Amino acid sequence: MIRFILNVLWLIFGSGIVLALVYGFAALICFALIVTIPFGIAALRLANYALWPFGRTLVTRPTSGVASDVGNVVWAIVAGWWLALTHIVQGIALCVTIIGIPFGIANFKLVPAAFWPLGREIVEIDDQAPAWTTPRVSPA
Repeated sequence: MIRFILNVLWLIFGSGIVLALVYGFAALICFALIVTIPFGIAALRLANYALWPFGRTLVTRPTSGVASDVGNVVWAIVAGWWLALTHIVQGIALCVTIIGIPFGIANFKLVPAAFWPLGREIVEIDDQAPAWTTPRVSPA
């Protein structure tokens, strides 16, 4: 319930709608240029994540290959560094007030996604098993 409330407040006060619209507009530009369609898909993923960040996280997709890494290098040089810097500055500005701290943390969560978006996917936090757990083996 807390995540839902934080997400609704993020949409209204934390610039979630604005970020999603900006990333969506960037995706449309990338789709129009045809060659940059993978970057458009990554921008849509960022728009989705920026719209509803609480209760979700970004993980590396195990099937991503060398093409994702090469695309990420191009993305980081062209757009990723200033997008990440924008999220860092916005996160620091939001963390100045006590009420803005959760929204600042949400901006910090968007930094790796904005800097290195290809080869990643958004998952619900509840769907992930903690790294320290081991699978249960039923007795034979």
